[in-house]
Amino acid sequence: MKKLLSLGLVVGLLAVACSENKRKINESVVELGEDSLSADSGIPKVTFYQYEDSSSFPDAILELYTPLGNQVFRPGKVPFEFNIKNFPIMEQVSANPKLFLIFNGGDPVGFFSPIFQRELTEGTYRVVAYLVDEEGHALKSFGNYIDRDFMVGESRAFPYSAEPYLALHLPRNEEVLQVGDELIIDFLVLGGDMKLDGLKVHIKVNDLGYEIDHMAPVRVTNLPVGDYRINVKLVRSDGKELEGPFSTVSKTIYVR
Repeated sequence: MKKLLSLGLVVGLLAVACSENKRKINESVVELGEDSLSADSGIPKVTFYQYEDSSSFPDAILELYTPLGNQVFRPGKVPFEFNIKNFPIMEQVSANPKLFLIFNGGDPVGFFSPIFQRELTEGTYRVVAYLVDEEGHALKSFGNYIDRDFMVGESRAFPYSAEPYLALHLPRNEEVLQVGDELIIDFLVLGGDMKLDGLKVHIKVNDLGYEIDHMAPVRVTNLPVGDYRINVKLVRSDGKELEGPFSTVSKTIYVR
């Protein structure tokens, strides 16, 4: 829990330092309900918003040499080998990793080196790998991220599906925010283009809703003390839900 709290503080401080000159867009002020303390006009209302696009490192390339597609490994240490191009901050000494992996829709795991091993038990895995910028947000240009399916032990491949799906970088499950901190919801869409394929993402923070039609970190301010269930769902523009197992991601966060 302390580790997650520290992560939230680091991301929050970086966000404040790096966002002072950016313009807010797509703001949406939402009501918590008549019985909420926020009904008092003296208390700031919960607001969803984004910053104008300022994509970092659009030319950065992340290549995955190992595992190969549907490669089979023995249970235990599974090797990973990446090649990273046009991303100079990867070589800088930093307390925070710039390469992250998500296994089967779980919380991201950061790595400081492009070559490493990961202890894995028997099962079928979909890994999403991506780079992050100085603020700790996932890079979202083509080539900044990659996905791969592989198997460990006596397991079978995922059924084929051409449907796009989600990977959620922020928040982490059971992350703790201090009152006044921004909640940042940072996601990637893989296997499709949100504009060309007519996709949008529905975000719910408990009963509070927001919608976005492109990849960008969504920020939520003025959340009162409480427990929150974050639900991020990828759907068609006509509202039709996708059938894939990774089209919806849910996390729990706490404001204390």
